[in-house]
Amino acid sequence: MKLIHPSYFPNIITFSYIMHHDICLEVEDNYQKQTFRNRTYICNDRGKHILSIPIIHVGSTNGRQKYKDVTIDNSYPWQRQHWRTLETAYRTSPFFEFYEDDIKPLYTETFEGLLDFNLKTIETIFECLQIEMPQLKTEKFEVAPVDQEDYRFLISAKLKPQLDFEPYVQVFNDRNGFIPNLSILDLLFNVGPNTVDYLNHEFIIPTND
Repeated sequence: MKLIHPSYFPNIITFSYIMHHDICLEVEDNYQKQTFRNRTYICNDRGKHILSIPIIHVGSTNGRQKYKDVTIDNSYPWQRQHWRTLETAYRTSPFFEFYEDDIKPLYTETFEGLLDFNLKTIETIFECLQIEMPQLKTEKFEVAPVDQEDYRFLISAKLKPQLDFEPYVQVFNDRNGFIPNLSILDLLFNVGPNTVDYLNHEFIIPTND
């Protein structure tokens, strides 16, 4: 069983791991910056583009804050901005309209907790793919997990695995070429139900020991 963080519309590698292995979701750790906890990458006409969720930083006396306690800063219209960006980037993709009614509520309903929102984005993708979402979650934080393989390093936005990705047609291929390992949304909007077949390729990343 592999231990993985929930993230904002996770990237393709993370979803591949979820497809191939029993997964336990890490929900008891501290929030860290420079991770996919509050960001994801898509592709627009200019290339790789970040979508970042604003959060309210309320650290404890030691400067740390539990991931599950992090609150989204809804004073900023980030949902409207993210949705408009997704529309601009993917409106002409083959499957945007097919999944639009499933994805859009995530940008019209108000969410308070970052972790809860991220779990909802993952759940929504599983529903789109008609696959059952893993439900097992951690009950305590372990620096060195005993019963799971630690793949929490996948949450780091600094991780740049050198892997061979099978190219698929992206909206702006003619301008940008193929950009690998974007948000699962990029794959979903471009290949639709074939997302499952694409994810059947297992990416092997050495553990971050």
